[in-house]
Amino acid sequence: MAILAYNESKINTRTRNIAGFSLFFLCTLSLIVIDLATSGKGGIGNFIGICVFVAGSGVADTHVQGGMVGDLAFMRPEFIQSFFAGLAASGALTSGLRLITKAAFDKASNGLRNGTMLFLAISTFFELLCIFLYSFVFGKLPIVKYYRMNAAREGLKTVASDLAAAGVVQTVPVKKILLFQNHMSFEVQKSSKMYPLVLIAIYNVWNLISRYIPLIEFLKMESRKGLMIATLSRFLFIPAFYFTAKYGDEGWMIVLISFLGLTTGYLTVCVMTVAPKGCMGPEANALGNLLVLFLMGGMLLGAALDWLWLIGKGSF
Repeated sequence: MAILAYNESKINTRTRNIAGFSLFFLCTLSLIVIDLATSGKGGIGNFIGICVFVAGSGVADTHVQGGMVGDLAFMRPEFIQSFFAGLAASGALTSGLRLITKAAFDKASNGLRNGTMLFLAISTFFELLCIFLYSFVFGKLPIVKYYRMNAAREGLKTVASDLAAAGVVQTVPVKKILLFQNHMSFEVQKSSKMYPLVLIAIYNVWNLISRYIPLIEFLKMESRKGLMIATLSRFLFIPAFYFTAKYGDEGWMIVLISFLGLTTGYLTVCVMTVAPKGCMGPEANALGNLLVLFLMGGMLLGAALDWLWLIGKGSF
């Protein structure tokens, strides 16, 4: 993402996004192929292959998420809100699908493998659908063509192939502009295998719901100072989760997880829609890429700290 953000003004956005969606599709499909080719058997070779394709999904994510946010940053704020709501919806759908496949195959012979294969097959279909929609539908929408033409007039060169694919031939002056401005009521025990899945599902559901809150105008936070204070205050979740895990029960953990998802979705949409305001097309595109870079950096840091915590607890 850092490399793509640094070179965003030189990268063909259409090629970048199609490559990302295609890589998503190929990586998920390859996981199915590995399992079928080996009849579900393990081994170091299979494990390395799985790791490679999971890493490939991460590369695909950097292409698509940064490319799409950069693309939408010079359009309407509602488009960015819808995109990030879609990300949360995919998380909620993933959690729901995982719960369904686990419940459906839980007691069946070889149930874990069959449930996983069904999950991957449905995911692969959705990824193929994304390739088709972006390649042949999205760019031809009149409102998308309108904003891309405006961005091209302002000097954004990365939309040229998108306009050409939509049948728009646009000659624009080359400008050297790049200014950096800105359910569930389950009664589950912690020892239950379903408990982590339920927590993840609850987080994703609230994350999805909260991303639609900014559509209500008087509930949308647009103050940059207010957003900074609200974002920094989320560090209080660290001691809150510690004491809840140590002394609280499942009910308090569900409440805390819900509030985490609520604030994550709400603040993400508010920041992503407020930040590009006042920027021209090239600046907004670059800013969108940088925002996603820092968003992914935070996720990477969180994952790394999680591994350190597990190692410290002697879980490996």
